[in-house]
Amino acid sequence: MARGFSFVWRSPGRDHLARELFVIGVVAVLLLVAPSFLSEFRLNQLGKFLTFAVVAIGIDLLWGYTGMLSLGQGVFFGLGGYAMAMYLKLEASGDELPDFMSWSGLDALPWFWEPFRHAWFALPAAVILPGLLAFGFGYVLFRSQVTGVYFSIVTQALALILSTFFVGQQAYTGGTNGLTNYFTLFGSSLSSPSMQRALYFASVAALAATYLLARLVTASRFGRLMVAVRDDEERVRFSGYNVALIKAVVFAVAAAMAGVAGALFVPQVGIISPANLGVVPSIEMVLWVAIGGRGTLYGAAAGAVLIGWARSYFSETYPETWLYLFGGLFIGSVVLFPGGVVRLFGQLRAFWEGRRGVPTRGGGTSEAVSTASEAAPGGVP
Repeated sequence: MARGFSFVWRSPGRDHLARELFVIGVVAVLLLVAPSFLSEFRLNQLGKFLTFAVVAIGIDLLWGYTGMLSLGQGVFFGLGGYAMAMYLKLEASGDELPDFMSWSGLDALPWFWEPFRHAWFALPAAVILPGLLAFGFGYVLFRSQVTGVYFSIVTQALALILSTFFVGQQAYTGGTNGLTNYFTLFGSSLSSPSMQRALYFASVAALAATYLLARLVTASRFGRLMVAVRDDEERVRFSGYNVALIKAVVFAVAAAMAGVAGALFVPQVGIISPANLGVVPSIEMVLWVAIGGRGTLYGAAAGAVLIGWARSYFSETYPETWLYLFGGLFIGSVVLFPGGVVRLFGQLRAFWEGRRGVPTRGGGTSEAVSTASEAAPGGVP
């Protein structure tokens, strides 16, 4: 327990933990056997949606648990993607310049591209560079006590600035078209079924590792500090804690998770462009968490997969009107289910148990409500 201030925190009850483990086990089995019943196209789609889930978990740590709404997570997703794409592009080009550099009039590879010839540099860079940028940028902001809506605006401005910058650097970033036309990874064809399955399982492993890390963090003393910062930042600061450092660390962890997702996204989709760094995808990432359930790690991941699937379904089934339907889904979800889909299920369960006369803990609301989220904003269950 952190010294000098008081806040309520309770680990999930035994019944809730058992339910969570059961659901996670079922999902894990389904993900592992998915290649046996999904087509290559659908498997590739699912792998892409799982990378979105990794981003969503990071945003949930940042927003749901620490109370910082970032509208610029697309920046870190894009940086991780560009790091991977630079390696893939150089592998595809061999000893020649990448095609877009030749078209732009360059006659030598830029110095900062050289290290990305090596996987041992490119892969860690996809995680470390977003994390370092977020930590440095965030620490400066938090030291200046930039919080709330001002933090959201600044992160949104960062997304706008970097996406515009990448568009303007045609010779070095591929400009509006981004980086594409790469065909191999570690010498194996990206289009081969075996490689696509390997990338899919890598996405499953990344999601599992991200979720486990997030659960360990939120159940730790540092996790309780995160919730305390969200609920009463001034009280935490007056208790002697370095709030700026706590928030910067969480921001960096969320950014690193986004970088991992971007690095896995690129070889499965085949392109990364400045559009992935922009404001619109960053806002959509926040909506994944809002619709799934802010403050619930599994809800955030489920929201990302659900929205990815809905986008795909509507665009395939209603190609002329899918944007309106998709927008309606967003608006309806936020208006009708402000707590997210996961909390809706918890509330329905509590209602059903109440109708059946199931005893509730402490004579109050049902455990299903009190544990519907790990850290419901505004108070910890």
